[in-house]
Amino acid sequence: MNETRQLTGTQETPAVPRQAADRPKQRDAFFDNAKYLAIVLVAIGHAWEPLRGDSRVVMALYLTVYTFHMPAFIVISGYLSRSFDGRADRVQRLVTGVLVPYVVFQVAYTLYLRRLADDDSTYVGFFEPRWLMWFLLALFIWRLTVPVWKAIRWPLPVALALAAVATASPTLGGDLQIQRVLQFLPFFVLGLVLRPEHLQLVRRRAVRLLALPVFAGALLVAYLVAERMPYQWLYHRETAQELGEAWWVGVAMSLALFGCAVLLIGGFFALVPGRRTWFTVLGAGTISGYLLHGFLVKAVIEWGWYDGEPMSGILFSVPVTTAVAAVVITLLCTPPVRRLFRPVMEPKLDWAFRRRPTG
Repeated sequence: MNETRQLTGTQETPAVPRQAADRPKQRDAFFDNAKYLAIVLVAIGHAWEPLRGDSRVVMALYLTVYTFHMPAFIVISGYLSRSFDGRADRVQRLVTGVLVPYVVFQVAYTLYLRRLADDDSTYVGFFEPRWLMWFLLALFIWRLTVPVWKAIRWPLPVALALAAVATASPTLGGDLQIQRVLQFLPFFVLGLVLRPEHLQLVRRRAVRLLALPVFAGALLVAYLVAERMPYQWLYHRETAQELGEAWWVGVAMSLALFGCAVLLIGGFFALVPGRRTWFTVLGAGTISGYLLHGFLVKAVIEWGWYDGEPMSGILFSVPVTTAVAAVVITLLCTPPVRRLFRPVMEPKLDWAFRRRPTG
């Protein structure tokens, strides 16, 4: 999920001093802030999973967060992938920054989860992503298709049509978590077609003032449907038939959930600060936070965190679990943790690629 560099022309502008041209491009504080806040919501959502059945309020919070937190992360990933054109150096960054971490952590999660389940099997299925790993594999596939979406005339409607068809196609199977790849695809394509002026629209004062009422309304709707709508719709990994509905319900839900998510993403972007804050630097470490927090989530469940007497009360368990999840994911995004795991999350691997001519 590394930020890709902006695509530039082939000729160097004479008016730009060499020192300025050699400087690394400054990171956008808004996107780093948004990535950090989104990964915090991801961790909080995972921490709420064991609590969602204890209260209708908790389920409403869970549904609201799951409607937009991964879609927001995917929209940002799409926006930062706009310059991908299949050039050799960009393919190398894609392999080392996405594919290699997927392979390493697919092995790690497979063995770890089997150990928790007392399973002695050592087989690792690289085409069957374990838990969190679906996102890295999906991101790898999405980025490879960027030139296609940049070439066609109506990329977002086409992506929406593919997602809608996928929800009604149980024959697609489970390899590569293809359902999630296709059902989340419109959010990635939405990020590709966004322009800075679009983001400026949602960051106006009027939109910022409307953001909180929009979230309050979403929470109310989630509370009303909490006992009627299966939360699995928000995982985007099953078809309508697998959820006990007719195929056309899947098509309708795909489009409806996309609209709801876009509305909440707009409110989320409106509330994200655009200036540098204390957590801006953490936005560069969201890959480490995402990949590492899953081990801790599974561990605390196995250790009985949710089984104690204090955790039986919603007024205690939800705030404490939320605070712990936010603190832990924040620590996992810090520069020391990122540097520690850089050899497997951001390896160089120059020896594995052909040397490109300079000049």
